[in-house]
Amino acid sequence: MAKVTPEAVLQALRQVVDPDLHQDIVSLGFVKRNEVKDGVVDVTINLTTPACPVKEELKEQAAAAIRKLPGVKEVRVEMTAQVTTQGPPRELATGVKHFIAVSSGKGGVGKSTVAVNLAVALSQTGARVGLLDCDVYGPDVPMMMGLTGSPEQVGRKLVPKERHGIKTMSIGYLLEEDRPVIWRGPMVHKLIEQFLGDVLWEELDYLLVDMPPGTGDAQLSLAQIVPLTGAVLVTTPQAVSTFDVGKAIAMFKQVNVEILGLVENMAGYVVEGRIPAAGEGQEVILESGLGARHLRTDASGRFRATVDIFGSGGGDRLAQRHGFPVLGRVPLDPSVRVGGDAGAPVTISDPASPLAGAFRQIAGRLAQRVAVRSLQALPILQ
Repeated sequence: MAKVTPEAVLQALRQVVDPDLHQDIVSLGFVKRNEVKDGVVDVTINLTTPACPVKEELKEQAAAAIRKLPGVKEVRVEMTAQVTTQGPPRELATGVKHFIAVSSGKGGVGKSTVAVNLAVALSQTGARVGLLDCDVYGPDVPMMMGLTGSPEQVGRKLVPKERHGIKTMSIGYLLEEDRPVIWRGPMVHKLIEQFLGDVLWEELDYLLVDMPPGTGDAQLSLAQIVPLTGAVLVTTPQAVSTFDVGKAIAMFKQVNVEILGLVENMAGYVVEGRIPAAGEGQEVILESGLGARHLRTDASGRFRATVDIFGSGGGDRLAQRHGFPVLGRVPLDPSVRVGGDAGAPVTISDPASPLAGAFRQIAGRLAQRVAVRSLQALPILQ
């Protein structure tokens, strides 16, 4: 009987190609352990993020490639992950691998909701995640995370308040609940600098930064203080929102910050119901202010339709014009608002829901974009 060797295993694994980097996992250095004993093959594949959306696919491909080798009796493939980073040395928040700004062109598009749920979704994959609330004029992260009170101090450093596996910091922890922030630009700059330098963030894979809406001092200050991996922009499909996002795109390009992608929030509202006495094919006329729609019931008398309250296609047109992807779409749903008000994001309160699934998909695509950007700076073995 043929005897399998570690060299043969590596050669087989060269057939497994990362779909984003377009290189095989051996050349990329992902194979960290390759042991063969009595026909039993033990392999460890270390990816660049625990949120990799093709992790299971790569695992199955690797196992299948090894099983084809003569002499293989058993295959064990372990998938691990270590977030990589590239960039110049810095003095502030040295344990943070990636700073990601979550921004928008205008208020009211659900930017903080997206930031909170993305942070939770990334954390649920095993990544170490922090959330910095830099929306000093409207700090919503404390309420959405269900956190109150002042943070603890260790010496002159603040300890991030933690919930749902996320380390957080916000000016909302430092002020009385109804006290407004009336600050000029230099004070905002100083606060961001202190939140990065005087907070014990420790080791984090991703620090998501919830920015104020628009293109003001906070965005410029953050880009000056730390090397941003990139920015995620949040918009609704309507023209007025995408128009304002265009200004945010120009601002980030001006300060050399890459746009990692766009999240289209409130992308349609699902209307569904049931007519008890109706059979299959019963006509239902839905009037929503956008004109009448004629629907048909199914065998149980149910009907379903998506109403594009804020229009449709705005995110796609914006992404195509500027050359970055739409990371995903999140429909308008009352459960998102309920969870945010109660301090339990939908990714926590209803993890099996389609909404939570949408945030997990967006988080995976975001992590993928970050990993590709990081590895572009590394030499690829041939």
